[in-house]
Amino acid sequence: MTTEEKHHTLLRAARDVADDLAADAIARDQAGRPPIDEKARLREAGLLAALTPPGPGGGTDWRTGCAVIRDIAAADSSVGEMLARHFVHTWSGRFYAGHHRATALEEESLREQWLWTGAVRALAPDEGGHAPDLILRRRNTGYVLHGRRPVETAVTVADQIAVDAVCATTGDILVVRIAPGARGVTVDTAPDRLGQRVAGAGSLILDRVAVAPERLLGRRPHDEESAAPFTTLAEPALRLALCHVGLGIMEGALTEARDLSRRGRGHRRPGEDPDLLLTYGELASAAQTATAVVHRATAAMARALDPGSPLDAEEPATVTSLVGTAETVTAKAALEITARVLELADAPGLDRFWRNARVLTAHHPATRRLRSIGEHYLNASHRAVAAAFH
Repeated sequence: MTTEEKHHTLLRAARDVADDLAADAIARDQAGRPPIDEKARLREAGLLAALTPPGPGGGTDWRTGCAVIRDIAAADSSVGEMLARHFVHTWSGRFYAGHHRATALEEESLREQWLWTGAVRALAPDEGGHAPDLILRRRNTGYVLHGRRPVETAVTVADQIAVDAVCATTGDILVVRIAPGARGVTVDTAPDRLGQRVAGAGSLILDRVAVAPERLLGRRPHDEESAAPFTTLAEPALRLALCHVGLGIMEGALTEARDLSRRGRGHRRPGEDPDLLLTYGELASAAQTATAVVHRATAAMARALDPGSPLDAEEPATVTSLVGTAETVTAKAALEITARVLELADAPGLDRFWRNARVLTAHHPATRRLRSIGEHYLNASHRAVAAAFH
């Protein structure tokens, strides 16, 4: 099978899963249960194994992986976010570990069809001066892990959870992987969220959790100046994957509202209503603009992640700036589109798109990000653009 044939086969599988998810999306959103069934659907379709870094044994290139995420998110953005975070965290070995360890980990992940999630912070010192929330203490040849950390997806159903923690002895920030069912791990779920209710969000509570040496992925530098260029792509890659979730939310909201309007279930009748046509024109244009901006950032990220392309110190800053712009444009468009479709149609469940967009974008306000992008543009400051994701 050629690369192009594999690409089309994967996208067909994703669309089949998306159709399946769309059929009961409203009921599952209302129930807000842990994504046990959703994980099974992704695994059975081969998407968990497919959305891993590309290699001789399988995996998917960055652009195709993002296209799959977008298709799934259009049907159910909670599952889209879960798959987005899975895809990015399967790259953890490449971001933080050496080549040999990363290859072995990816092969095992593909073979076992693991579902990944995580909560690794951006490259930045603790500006507030607060004590670290996760601490590693040495014990024999490994560590024990203590603390509490919120996780946005799959906190009860993931097979691997990547987190960073401070070593109490050296002060190094180490990235480790743990399993939700490990001894000393408990989970405080968040079933009553405003949106993204099926993503499986919650908090990990870690009480003397043993971390064997093979579960140590590597060191996370304190800031971008001491990080390898490839490592600095970890946080922008995650934010960009979530932009594709945002695109999926827009697509899902517009498609559902359009179908309702065509069937005459909207507040205004379809046909020649100039106000209705104007509104759909404005919303479709906003979605297309966001899509173009995200695709440009996606192409740049794909080049940066390509192991065959040398990565210099300048490129991550450029990629990060493009991702910051994409995140800003996507968040604004998603919130506008999902709010305005409620004016066009009145149907049960249509509000879930706005709720999901609101939760997806709430943690990353645009003001600081825009200032950082502006400083990078005006003064060519790499430190400033990296600060956009702190």
